[in-house]
Amino acid sequence: MDKIIVYTDGGSRGNPGPSAIGAIINGRGYAEFIGDGTNNEAEYKAVIFALKKSKALFGKERIKEAEVELRSDSELLVRQLNGEYKISEPRIQQLFIEVWNLKIDFGKVKFILIPREKNKQADRLVNEILDNKAKTQTLF
Repeated sequence: MDKIIVYTDGGSRGNPGPSAIGAIINGRGYAEFIGDGTNNEAEYKAVIFALKKSKALFGKERIKEAEVELRSDSELLVRQLNGEYKISEPRIQQLFIEVWNLKIDFGKVKFILIPREKNKQADRLVNEILDNKAKTQTLF
């Protein structure tokens, strides 16, 4: 069974405000601006992005046998995805369902809470996107 190591992060400036996601998949980084939203929405969207990207990178057949170790520094996200915390926010419930439906395609998906210091690469990607977006915005 292949093992795919994924680090994810999502961030919002203003909460809600401009948001971005970042993912490191087996050592390679990916990031994008996702518009306005909350920090929690961005964290979920980072997981959704990482699962979709992993499927695209490794192929449908290979991921059926793959074990994904998805690491995040978001306690709320990891505990919700592991069934330890309830989800009361309707928008987060929808994102949770999307993650749940995506993970069915994989052999196994584990959600692991890591300290912020161990998630610096994904965090850096998010902040680079948000910094670049802030630089390109003009008043007129």
